[in-house]
Amino acid sequence: MANYLLRGGRVLDPSQGLDAYADLRIREGRIAEIASHLTPEAGETVIDCANCWIAPGLVDLHVHLREPGQSYKETLQTGGEAAVAGGFTSICCMPNTEPPLDSPALVRELLQRAERESPCRVYVVAALTQGMHGEQLCDYEGLKRAGAVACSDDAFPIQSAAVMRRAMRACAAAGLPVLTHCEETSLTEGASMHEGEVSARLGLRGMPPSAEALQIARNALLALETGCRLHIQHLSTAIGLTLIRFFRQQGASITTEVTPHHLLLTHHTCEGFDTNAKMNPPLRTPADVDALSEGLIRGDIDCIATDHAPHARFEKEQPFGLAPFGIVGLETALGCVLKWNADRGEPLSPLELIAHLSTRPAQILGLPAGTLQQGAPADVVVIDPDARWQVNPEQFRSMGKNSPFVGWTLSGRVCHTFVNGVRVYSAD
Repeated sequence: MANYLLRGGRVLDPSQGLDAYADLRIREGRIAEIASHLTPEAGETVIDCANCWIAPGLVDLHVHLREPGQSYKETLQTGGEAAVAGGFTSICCMPNTEPPLDSPALVRELLQRAERESPCRVYVVAALTQGMHGEQLCDYEGLKRAGAVACSDDAFPIQSAAVMRRAMRACAAAGLPVLTHCEETSLTEGASMHEGEVSARLGLRGMPPSAEALQIARNALLALETGCRLHIQHLSTAIGLTLIRFFRQQGASITTEVTPHHLLLTHHTCEGFDTNAKMNPPLRTPADVDALSEGLIRGDIDCIATDHAPHARFEKEQPFGLAPFGIVGLETALGCVLKWNADRGEPLSPLELIAHLSTRPAQILGLPAGTLQQGAPADVVVIDPDARWQVNPEQFRSMGKNSPFVGWTLSGRVCHTFVNGVRVYSAD
């Protein structure tokens, strides 16, 4: 195994409150030391990190890898390659596959395959109900023993409060957090985007903010009652954030995430019927974007997740109402977050940005990631925060090219990514 000396970078480690210009040594797959002016050792590869950040590998709690069953959209290998190109060393895959990840055998099989096929660490979020039908509970103890780190209803939100209550109670007993896609589907059936003046002008049925808010309130109440650890996925509304704040004050254990696209884009992006602007939850109003931005700055929103959702070209080339929801995000997330921060006047320091992209998401699910502490596995990313580049999906490692940021010029590029001390990506 190669050893490395990352020299002269700005070392950012929120887990230690560390923000200093220093060198970082990787030896035998682990963080060996961080100090100024370290002397290279025999056989060590020295990498000049001047003007760069050296940070814990990024962690994404919300990724659709599409396997098993949908390898025409993405594979464990291509999704992993997209992740490390974007600086992510740990990703959590969602269970809405074919078949869904609802059994210990499927979880074990996927983890074994990921270890062989993906250049990054893959963690499995298992299904909350059998077949993701929202009816019969899964074997949560078995799922946890098989390696699942949480359970979710993402893409198929559970509509029955009774089922969700039983699932939360059982997951709490098993020690598994519940990640929920909050959507009251009776209000969104047949809808393609946010309900508002843009949807009315385009003649498209819209999703009202209440569809998200109703299920946030219900799930938060149930979490408060059952003691379940609840994580709200892809928060998109101001009222939803208000509800999360309220239920935290009541004692509920709730965390939440926001995506880069919900921080940067509004429902006006849909005006050209661009299906790359179609996602669920939908892009909302400028007021919602401002509220989510304030929530992230204040710390009410815990972390940033991509909701990376690749689709084949022919699927997204359908009319807006027929095209599937979702966009890719692993390779644009860092640049988009840095753009959001710059556009807002840089309210978050580099250390705080890395906390939202790495340390905090790792803490939410208790993952062994998000740190540069001595002896920790060397999952490290080197970032040039000032490097400018243009988004071109044809250059993506992901099989999915469905991005709303095509042609955007972003700052912040990954130079090197290390997983367990192995350099798995280099921009050189």
